[in-house]
Amino acid sequence: MTTGVLLLNFGEPEETTREAVVPYLERIFLSNMEMEDIEDEEAARERARELAEKRAPGLLAEYEEMGPSPLKKQARAQADALADELGGRGYDVEIYNGMQYTEPFVHDALREARDDGVEELVALPVYPLCGRTTTVESLEMTEEALEELDWSPEYTEVTGWHEHPDYVELRADNLADFIDDEGVEIGEDAELLFSAHGTPTKYLEGDLGHRYDDYVEEFCDWMADRLGVDNYLLGYQNHENRGVDWTEPDTEDVIEEVDAPHVVVEPVSFMREQSETLSELDIELDEECDELGVELHRVPIPHDDRRFPGVLADLVEPIVADEPLDDWGMGQCRCKETEATYCYGPAY
Repeated sequence: MTTGVLLLNFGEPEETTREAVVPYLERIFLSNMEMEDIEDEEAARERARELAEKRAPGLLAEYEEMGPSPLKKQARAQADALADELGGRGYDVEIYNGMQYTEPFVHDALREARDDGVEELVALPVYPLCGRTTTVESLEMTEEALEELDWSPEYTEVTGWHEHPDYVELRADNLADFIDDEGVEIGEDAELLFSAHGTPTKYLEGDLGHRYDDYVEEFCDWMADRLGVDNYLLGYQNHENRGVDWTEPDTEDVIEEVDAPHVVVEPVSFMREQSETLSELDIELDEECDELGVELHRVPIPHDDRRFPGVLADLVEPIVADEPLDDWGMGQCRCKETEATYCYGPAY
């Protein structure tokens, strides 16, 4: 049986032009139109266009300052590394990258997999912490694309995997090594700030009720514990441009609470560098720190850590090998309770 693994991610344009950025933003706003309860398709598209036009100048300015996004380049490298890791374990698996909002789009990646003769497909979002607009939405896009293509391979979805011990270890090691290299000491002359991707609170309440904020806090606790840090700060990188409530507190507000000459900022939600790290943290947050007289030390994303392909392979191998998933620490996902949807975590 020919097996394919679809690695899913948000995507970001490599071209820093208005022609690339506006359609990218339109796709994002249109996909999340449920935030504003607009059901009419024409009205939704008009609103998405309006929001994209409003946001585009700011994003273009960010790209102008930070340079082209490396997200897709790092995604390709991670896909190659996963193929090598699975090959080393004795599995001949094809790896595909599918992006939610930029090329290669999910639909196009799936068409390629179908044309390659893939019979078994594993969809794996490369988001460390499971969220509604990231993990769940990327999988919903995959299901919609499969239906549009009228293609029904043997299909399995993987959602959250932040509990994988090797992943926790590699992030904690990366943070500890960075702190050591920077020559600062948490609790003495520096404070530790975890910065997480924000999400509308609507997705954390009521019937939607996803656990993203719980996962963030859980993961930060584990990281701090491994570093022997008793106290840390946590903020969310929100994009408040639609008149809806977002996760609190904002990272930019939390930075004002720092009572030390140095702050170490760890972007816990990301496994690839992108505008939310290279612009929002390295440029915008750094400027705020300068105004406060605080030196910012931003932890780099360990996107090329040698252990990361093994983490992803551990999520794929039991499916490909047709082994009991609970033996590998995987079970039915609680955020997306559909058949053949699994996440990693002994508690599940």
